[in-house]
Amino acid sequence: MMDWTDRHCRFFLRLLSKNALLYTEMVTTGALLHGDSERFLRHDQSEHPLALQLGGSNPADLAASARLAQAAGYDEVNLNVGCPSDRVQNNMIGAVLMGHPQLVADCVKAMRDAVSIPVTVKHRIGINGRDSYEQLCEFVDTVRDAGCTSFTVHARIAILEGLSPKENRDIPPLRYEVAAQLKQDFPDLEFILNGGIKTLEQCQEHLKTFDGVMLGREAYHNPYLLAEVDRELFGGNAPQITRAEALAQLRPYVEAHLRDGGSMHHITRHVLGLGTGFPGARKFRQLLSVDIHKTDDPLGLLDKAGELLEGR
Repeated sequence: MMDWTDRHCRFFLRLLSKNALLYTEMVTTGALLHGDSERFLRHDQSEHPLALQLGGSNPADLAASARLAQAAGYDEVNLNVGCPSDRVQNNMIGAVLMGHPQLVADCVKAMRDAVSIPVTVKHRIGINGRDSYEQLCEFVDTVRDAGCTSFTVHARIAILEGLSPKENRDIPPLRYEVAAQLKQDFPDLEFILNGGIKTLEQCQEHLKTFDGVMLGREAYHNPYLLAEVDRELFGGNAPQITRAEALAQLRPYVEAHLRDGGSMHHITRHVLGLGTGFPGARKFRQLLSVDIHKTDDPLGLLDKAGELLEGR
């Protein structure tokens, strides 16, 4: 979700669901410790509950980054052991770490020793050359011994050579049964399922087995799905926000960003998914993706887009 779930995206998603745990895009320890940490850590208080997802493999750097996260008010720190990108592999970040369970354990221990907020791990069910269930159990057992009690499992292996990150989200088959076996064999641990989940009906079915579900790209491309989760998954009884109400509630945030010298596109690029499944949806997307770059009245254009959502 790099370059997707930035603070503007998360502010918007929080308008749709008050209960879902939101994650940042993956941030590397180098970016935090040697770059613009304020840019990556900045968030609105409304975004909570909120987890910072870290990429790294140096225990000391991860501990320092976790301390920054806690000081900034994050509710959780999550170590990414699932990203298959070549770029991060070369820096020993992401799914390549599944081949080094003791190093992951060392990283988790260093972070847990540094902060009091939860430290969690997101991982695959294996990588090419290390994809047996026994090796997966070894990974989970080793990381558990370092104090991690919550694992988010993307139920595919990652193939580290020959497939692009996109192909690694599609080509290796989903094996929910492997993740379910982990829950059975490690009943004391929390397991959250990730990968290929697109509907609330699927969420409800998986919640019969798992402690939670994670929605990634589906929540981004079809964000209005989140408007239903508070009632359907969290048992809430508040009225469901409409698409038009969500855009109207976003407007003051857009105004403030414009006053600070920002571009409306920084925010509205994350809203395009609201324009799906109704007459006028294509025009809505065109206004906020094409026309936005031609207008001298961005707020007026936003209001015009909002008119297309009336009653929806």
